[in-house]
Formats: sequence, structure tokens, C-alpha cells
Amino acid sequence: MKIYTYPDKVLRITADPVENIDEGIQTLIDNMLQTMYDAPSGIGLAAPQVGETKRIIVYDLMHAKDKPKDSHVLINPEITAGEGEERYEEACLSVIDFSAEITRKAKVEVRGFDRHGKPVLIEADKMLAICLQHEIDHLNGTLIVDYVSPLKRSIYKKKLQKRRKRH
Repeated sequence: MKIYTYPDKVLRITADPVENIDEGIQTLIDNMLQTMYDAPSGIGLAAPQVGETKRIIVYDLMHAKDKPKDSHVLINPEITAGEGEERYEEACLSVIDFSAEITRKAKVEVRGFDRHGKPVLIEADKMLAICLQHEIDHLNGTLIVDYVSPLKRSIYKKKLQKRRKRH
């Protein structure tokens, strides 16, 4: 699947809840997982990043060529609790050649459903907490560039414009 990149408008749409986990949703999940694994880096992917405005995320914190796959799927995830703060340098498959130190909750509780519709409750900290918050942000139309200063965002936009002119 194509990974849409900033400033594409699909990345700013608030994703719709999944009402029915049917064959089409299963295919979308499989395609999202394959796309995440085919990407040069990245430990998570949200449906809006591949142009689908559905509340679905996939992730694999162990994503590396030499490690076995440990993929996870969350449908209609929502953060129901959070505490503390942690700063972490984040990058994004949809925001190319950009990273920023972002402050997020150190611990979060996330509820959602697995790919079979079974309720899931995750109490996450460290990298999993960061990943879940990052991917759920995508479902709400929020990107890592939204966490940086207007100046840093402006510099990044100019860098993108120069790149487009060269290509």
C-alpha cells in the first residue's frame, strides 16, 4: 500500500470507528501489516497513513529484519488513562526526513478490540506507550510536526518544497 506523506490532507482527517470487522477489514489489516514490514523502518502504522480513514492501528515493537514478527492490531483504540511524562525522539513514516523530541504520557491505558472483535486492555509504558500514543494521534489527524514550534515546522515545510522542486 502507498504510505501517504505530509502534507497530504488524508493525514488530517479524523478516522471513523470500525462498525463491523468484516473480510474487508481483515484484508486491510493484512495489507497494513505487510506495508509496515516492507517500510525501511517504523514500528507502527495507522490506517490514515495508507489512505483509509478507519480507526485501525498495527504495530510491532520488535520490527527488525533479523527478529521474528510480533505484530499487534488494535481496532477503535482509545486512551482511557495516562500519567507522567516522557520525552522521546520520534520519527514517522508519513513525515519523511524529520524527527523531533516529543513529550508524551509515560504510561497509558488503551482500550480497543483485536482483529477478531475481542476487547483488549493494554497498560503500556516505555516504547509501547509512545508507539500507541503516536499511532492513535494519526487516527485523530495529529502528526509529530504538530508538536514542534511553528519555526521548526516552517523550516521543515520549506525543506519539503525544495525537495519537490528537485524531483
